[in-house]
Amino acid sequence: MKPARPAPKKAIWIALGAAALTGAIGGGVHMWRSNANSSGAEIFNPDQLAGQERRDLLAAQKQSAEAIARSKSLEEEAAKAQDQAEKLKIQAMAVAARIQSAEADIQAAQIKLTDINRNLTVQQDKLARQQKPLMELTALLQQLSRRPPVTVLAQPGSLDELVHARAVIEAITPVVEEKSVSMRRELAALRGILQQQNTEIVALETAQTKRTEQRAVLTKLEQQGRSRARQLASTARMEADRALGLGERARDISALMSALEDDSKTRQALAELAGPPPRPAHVDAPVTATPPPPSGRAPAKGAYRLPVVGRVLTGFGEVDDSGVRSRGIKMMAGQGAQLVAPADGRVSYAGEYRGYGKIVILDHGDGWISMVAGMIALSVAVGDTLDAGAPLGRAGAQGDSILVELRRGGKPVDIMALIS
Repeated sequence: MKPARPAPKKAIWIALGAAALTGAIGGGVHMWRSNANSSGAEIFNPDQLAGQERRDLLAAQKQSAEAIARSKSLEEEAAKAQDQAEKLKIQAMAVAARIQSAEADIQAAQIKLTDINRNLTVQQDKLARQQKPLMELTALLQQLSRRPPVTVLAQPGSLDELVHARAVIEAITPVVEEKSVSMRRELAALRGILQQQNTEIVALETAQTKRTEQRAVLTKLEQQGRSRARQLASTARMEADRALGLGERARDISALMSALEDDSKTRQALAELAGPPPRPAHVDAPVTATPPPPSGRAPAKGAYRLPVVGRVLTGFGEVDDSGVRSRGIKMMAGQGAQLVAPADGRVSYAGEYRGYGKIVILDHGDGWISMVAGMIALSVAVGDTLDAGAPLGRAGAQGDSILVELRRGGKPVDIMALIS
């Protein structure tokens, strides 16, 4: 009995190539099927994001919607304002809200692009692994197809090789066809990812353009507002000099806030003094003193807002990397992000302070005082009276943090408890 003849070499090559092709294409077909259908849909699914990225995306989308709503409300209010100075102030607040909306849109687009680019890399690597065995098998099949039938009959063993190769090809053809369908699905998924990438790039560029345009509008409004306030320059300069002197004498930012709080108490006490008695209509008429205005109350829930679009890095009472317990919150702001007043108040301090960058301290009355630190440019000066949402200044470079503190009677207060 003759020993079994080994399989012809070319048949083995084809079988190995087919097996490699089957294994390469068989895995991971469904990875992106939920994100892109056969037509390459552009819909981005937030559920595919990791926990923190998903929370950041939803927060940015919420911040954008809220800022747009504030802007529209303020624009309606500005249209009804009769006083030109009041109109300018409200218009500046509306533009600041639109800038913050654009910044939130930029953050959302950046989060989406990060995830899309990550998935694009995975999909491209997967297709590259699938293409290699397919190209090798195709090369072997082309090599066989170029051999004329006469040479097959003339060479010893060639007929056996051809028979074996034909049997292998007939066996693997259905598998190759099935895996080709899978590869077409993967290519469709890749096209879907590329379409998503292009959509988010356009959204990012649009938001950046809107932010630039609105910043130019805000700069113009601020210049108009400053020109209208020149008659108050001397009084404001005296108060700014006093605040600067307090800043130089204070040993730290906590002492500075306490000193400014004492100043606020003095101003409020003077304001609450009874006014001069009115001149009686008759000599015998009784004289009555003017009653003081009612004292302020704690801000209602929702009366306080975060001054910048971004993620909270350190919450109230948390211990930071240096082991210090936070008296406020620390936020991550985008490059040049717009900051606004967190609540109505009067500017008690505005300027540089010992490693905190430019800071603004707002006196809200009745012992409530806020501090916003970490800015690179300011839009306000000492003595300015601000409404909630009025422009404060701008953040510095990407990654710089903004510190926000709120106090009542010298004691830190949890800001998040007052935010709706």
